[in-house]
Amino acid sequence: MTLGILLIALLVILIGAETFTNALEHLGERLKISEGVTGSIFAAVGTALPETMVPIVAILSTASTQAVREEVGVGAILGAPLMLSTLTMFLVAIFAIHKRGWQDDFHPERSGLTRDLRWFLLAFGLSAVAIFVPHHVAWVRALLALSLVLVYFIYLMLTIRASASLVADGHATKAGEPLFLVRLMGRINVPENLFTVLVQLGMGLAFIVFGAHGFVQGVEQLSAWLGISALVLALLIVPVATELPEKVNSIIWIRKRKDTLAFGNITGAMVFQGSLLPALGILLTPWEPRREVMAGLVLTIVASAYVLFMLRRGNLRPVHLFFNGFCYLAYLITVLI
Repeated sequence: MTLGILLIALLVILIGAETFTNALEHLGERLKISEGVTGSIFAAVGTALPETMVPIVAILSTASTQAVREEVGVGAILGAPLMLSTLTMFLVAIFAIHKRGWQDDFHPERSGLTRDLRWFLLAFGLSAVAIFVPHHVAWVRALLALSLVLVYFIYLMLTIRASASLVADGHATKAGEPLFLVRLMGRINVPENLFTVLVQLGMGLAFIVFGAHGFVQGVEQLSAWLGISALVLALLIVPVATELPEKVNSIIWIRKRKDTLAFGNITGAMVFQGSLLPALGILLTPWEPRREVMAGLVLTIVASAYVLFMLRRGNLRPVHLFFNGFCYLAYLITVLI
């Protein structure tokens, strides 16, 4: 029964991801914005919102004990950037190799990807510093939380400002296929306009959210049978169940050689998840240095800094991202053995 729920939920998520990415490309084309903005802001935030609710609900709800709620909240907050910077990057490489070969270079818009990684490392670095601030020094923790919110606001402004010049340089978002909703309703001549695009966008996101919810239920049943602690469960299972399925968008785009959209969807979500949610964790949870937490912080920063280094060093290829997969494996070994 549990396996059936997982498979059905995954199918729903795949349908939703295809519908969402198709509509998103048309929206970006109509608004005349760059692929960087479409991937790093629209796609990243749009698909990150469902799993963002997990730590918020965990921290603010009255379900279970306070200790368990805080562990789930911290695990979900830190687990998403960890998974995005390690496992998701590795999976992108795997699917790129299958479609494009081992030595085929990625061609994302470099300035946007570099900006995403730099601002993520700044935000996540501040989150790491906050872990060592004693609880009784509340004003320092509050200042760090406010700084994280400010970091994301500045990042948004810089990303949007860069869009106009990128469009002029040929990096405008272009839809590769007709709008699915128009093609599906062809017999009744549904017009392809902004309203239709937004309707399909909402439909795709609804499928993703519904599928992710079912996926979480199936994984939770499986994890209960395995007997995993609340913090480890949140760090490992929650991000994989809620965030990874929605990053199917990046796999779809990488197979279509839309590298800017594919990487922007990942790194943009990293900035979002690595700034605003840790601000909540710093203010409302213990946010203290435990072995599982410290291992996740260090490996996330190492994996992200490595991608930035390889990008600045020269060409970024699928084989390079195997290192990110090894970082995720190292984390599994650290917390499970």
